[in-house]
Formats: sequence, C-alpha cells, structure tokens
Amino acid sequence: MRKRDVFTQYGPQARAVLEALLAKYQDEGIVTGLDNVRILEIAPFNAMGTPIQLIKEFGSRERFKNAVHQLQSALYAMTA
Repeated sequence: MRKRDVFTQYGPQARAVLEALLAKYQDEGIVTGLDNVRILEIAPFNAMGTPIQLIKEFGSRERFKNAVHQLQSALYAMTA
C-alpha cells in the first residue's frame, strides 16, 4: 500500500497526513468522512499543523479530497 501513487505523488508532510489517515483506518476500522477537512482538527493531525497548513501541502482542498479518495479506493481494492 505505501508504495502506491497515493503516497508517492505528494511531499513528506502530505504523506504524513495520508499515513495518519491510514493508521486511523487501521485502528478504528471503516471511518466515514476521511475527506472531511474537519478531521484535520483532531489528533494526530492537529499536532502536524492547522487544517489550512495541511491542506496547502496537497495544493488545494480539492487535491486533499482527491488524495483521500484515492487512499480509500486503494484500501477497498485490497479488501475486495
């Protein structure tokens, strides 16, 4: 999973956010709303920066949502 394009097309900070989302999924199971930017207000994301700072690492809110959707698609493909 970690070598998929979902991780390699972004910089280190954006990859750290995706890694944290993956860990949250692994720890809590299926989590709805991963693409909701409000998730960036809770731990561990709030220790990485503000939601605005983290979204800027993806380039835009839309690119953040696209990255999360790619991550979710990859996860679902692995479980299917």
